[in-house]
Amino acid sequence: MSPFKGQTGLKRILNAAGYSLDGLRAAFYGEAAFRQLVLLNLLLIPLAFYVEVSRGERALMVGVCLLALIVELLNSAVEAAVDRISLELHPLSKNAKDMGSAAQFVSLALITSVWTLILLG
Repeated sequence: MSPFKGQTGLKRILNAAGYSLDGLRAAFYGEAAFRQLVLLNLLLIPLAFYVEVSRGERALMVGVCLLALIVELLNSAVEAAVDRISLELHPLSKNAKDMGSAAQFVSLALITSVWTLILLG
């Protein structure tokens, strides 16, 4: 059992919410890619409510936008952990960072394909 897992109940939930807000704040102020995705979401999500599509299509359009934010948070976490271990160039570190970048590329391709299929389909 981890010594960092001592809280239970409401205290644990409040702590977790604080850690989550700290993570969002760190991503927003420390990661340009996250800020760019926030801007993209601020443009696309309201647009999803402006265009005439079904509720399911709208949910999908919004969902893929939020998914890209999630992927960027995970990508940034991987990069931070790799950099914490060592700033030395290493093939495994490069692979980890490249895979995180590839995941983000796929999420952006997903936004493009979903929005294109819905709006032009």
